[in-house]
Amino acid sequence: MSTLAAVLFDMDGTLVDTEVLWWRTTEEIADGLGHRLDHADAPEVVGRAVEDTAAHLVRVSGGGDPYEVAAALTDSFFRKVDAGAPMRPGAQRLLTALEADGVPFALVSASPRVVVDSVVGGSLAHVPFAFTLSADDTDRTKPHPEPYRAAAGRLGLVPEACVAVEDSPDGAASAEAAGCGVLVVPSLLPVPGSPLRTFVRSLEEVTPDLLRRCLAVTPG
Repeated sequence: MSTLAAVLFDMDGTLVDTEVLWWRTTEEIADGLGHRLDHADAPEVVGRAVEDTAAHLVRVSGGGDPYEVAAALTDSFFRKVDAGAPMRPGAQRLLTALEADGVPFALVSASPRVVVDSVVGGSLAHVPFAFTLSADDTDRTKPHPEPYRAAAGRLGLVPEACVAVEDSPDGAASAEAAGCGVLVVPSLLPVPGSPLRTFVRSLEEVTPDLLRRCLAVTPG
């Protein structure tokens, strides 16, 4: 079985149940711009950086300043997350198992630093992450591979030695393009299949051995 050097976790919708909070936030801001959010907007909302979602809302509503919309999204989402974001089913058990196995893990998020720090200081305060990486820490965020390449580099590893755990199409695309093994636990959006992706319905199904098997399907 392949050696699992590290696990790189997405945050929103993967470890913590924040995707619903983000959708509610986006709905509220969209309403203020005169746009009713629906399922057609989902690919531009779920798993995307704040700036991407803001640009989309400005585009579909025909009004607003993208910088002001991004700031409003961040502020509103931060306040909701700060009030409490529960962990996803199975997340704590998996993190405990990895810690017991001596496998390091880090957080790789497309959320702004202020949101990441709020969640890590709240719901995930007890989790011994090697480090956390936010959208503010790289020039390009998901779906670009830079976040996962940067995270592996900070651990002194190649991406091919790491498994990324993701819930969104953009996150899975980012991890796969970086060369990581990819475990997908879909939440709000369906994630396209790929020979390089392993799918489960819940983190409750995931063990360190399953993560090791995810490495076996990576190229090379």
